[in-house]
Amino acid sequence: MNQIAAGEVVERPASVVKELMENAFDAGATRIEIEVAGGGRDLIRVADDGGGIPVQELPLAVESHATSKIESAADLEAVATMGFRGEALASIASVSRFAIESRIPGADEAWRIEVVDGVATPPAPVAGPVGTRIEVRNLFHAVPARRRFLKSETAESARIAEIVRLLALARPGIGLRLVSNGRALVDLPGTEDPRRRIVGVLGAEMDGRLLEVRGEIGAPDDGTLVGLWGLVGLPETARPTSRHQRFFLNGRAINDRSLSHALKEGFRGLIEPGRHPVGVLHLDMAPARVDVNVHPAKTEVRFRDARPLHGLVRRAVRAALESADLVRDIGIPEAPGGGEEPVRPIVETRSMSSAASVPSVPSGSSTTASGHGRTTGFERRSNPGLDLQRAREAIADVPLNTAAVEVLPTLVGRDAVLQVHQSFLVTQDAEGLVIIDQHALHERVMFEQLHARFAEGPLESQRQLVPVVFDAEPASIAALETLAPLLARLGIDAVAAGPRGIAIHAFPSLLIHRRVDPAPFLAELLDRAADGQVDHEDHEAALSEVLDVMSCKAAVKAGDRLGEREIAELLAMRERIDRDGSCPHGRPTHLRIPIAEIERRFGRSPR
Repeated sequence: MNQIAAGEVVERPASVVKELMENAFDAGATRIEIEVAGGGRDLIRVADDGGGIPVQELPLAVESHATSKIESAADLEAVATMGFRGEALASIASVSRFAIESRIPGADEAWRIEVVDGVATPPAPVAGPVGTRIEVRNLFHAVPARRRFLKSETAESARIAEIVRLLALARPGIGLRLVSNGRALVDLPGTEDPRRRIVGVLGAEMDGRLLEVRGEIGAPDDGTLVGLWGLVGLPETARPTSRHQRFFLNGRAINDRSLSHALKEGFRGLIEPGRHPVGVLHLDMAPARVDVNVHPAKTEVRFRDARPLHGLVRRAVRAALESADLVRDIGIPEAPGGGEEPVRPIVETRSMSSAASVPSVPSGSSTTASGHGRTTGFERRSNPGLDLQRAREAIADVPLNTAAVEVLPTLVGRDAVLQVHQSFLVTQDAEGLVIIDQHALHERVMFEQLHARFAEGPLESQRQLVPVVFDAEPASIAALETLAPLLARLGIDAVAAGPRGIAIHAFPSLLIHRRVDPAPFLAELLDRAADGQVDHEDHEAALSEVLDVMSCKAAVKAGDRLGEREIAELLAMRERIDRDGSCPHGRPTHLRIPIAEIERRFGRSPR
């Protein structure tokens, strides 16, 4: 029976580390040392300086459903400890060679028991400090199918490091150290400042790029008070996945799609729809208002009323962005009868970055050519034989601010082409008006070219005079090892540089020519791979995903001003690919407004 329970509680080595760390939290530890070998298959050792376990209770600690944290069924209605089910140690012991030794304050010695094939030995005295040390060897040795399910040693070590870093955010006051095969992967001293712990986990590059978020709803007198505190990254730090979002409820790390959605909604209009904000958010509420006994892993919770929490997160995040002068209009219309409880933003909300580093928002006014009461030369003449010089002079005479429509006319063959908002090319064909997304089109062109070039052999690369080094999470370092053969064929030579760094020694010449920064490019690619978006076991799928990222980064961007030659070359490229195609993400490269539709809108009879 214990092995059946272990299938839910102990999914992989990282699950063991999580359960043992949470037990150490409940024991009042101020320092936790974790040592693993073989990705956790061969050894997991967790030592803490908490209150320990009395010798008479040691045999009970490895019995199923034996726990000192729940005294009655009513206690399950308001669980305030990390552990409470009494399954973890028994489940772990049933699928490993297990030993536990512990010493309580005031005792002369520590006591040790071992569990072999499900049978616990009597407690025996040993030398040891106050606290508890648990040793797990040969994990899943009796469950070969589960052992074969595990990933590589590097991947499993990365998962363990990710769990340690996640739980480090829940308890900043506890010092944590993780050593894998003799190498330190995590070393975080305890701190009274949760901001320091968050920066320590997210990486030094986030220092000065975080905003503080505070808010609350409800009232303390009726037990409905919910408090929110956390840090969110500036819009520029948004990532391609939501892996860099962490949510905690009463100090417990949780997964909740509604909260993730609320965080992203707070950034609506400030980041691209396909990207996700960085954030660490802590919620505090009465334990009786949430059920944490949903799943043995205890990462899923069920709120009695989740809707107000969505509003709390969204509005508090939006208020923090407004306080940093990143949002001009934060008014969000409510649906009739929505009845959403108002959020009380707390006035201490402040930015961790300097005022000078926060970009200001351009004026909300909008000025167009026709808004000045005159008609430009371009508006008077719209035939393909437009006098290019006259059009330029007319438009140059119109003052534009940063929010105005920017139009750049040029000639390609006999057709006039306009660049609008430095993002779209407007031209015509036999069927009507054609609006081209310059980034989507160039991305599609680059994707086709890269595929064709890759079929001929490895891409050319350029050695860096000095390696480009950037911070990376253990999961990204593990992904680097997995993708190494493919990256080498793409002209990328990158290796791990310490427990939290990656060094790029060579980079594709094509991307360098397109001024692609190696560090952000590889960081995003590895982030996608760590999130499972790059399937390294399917070579073709992985290749397409990597070439997709490469083509996106190498393509011209929305907002790039294109010259006449660049526009002509881009449209010529369009002739060489499927004119009805889309970019690698599936977005259309162009839209067409039929001439008949234009005539109908202007009340003219069709030709």
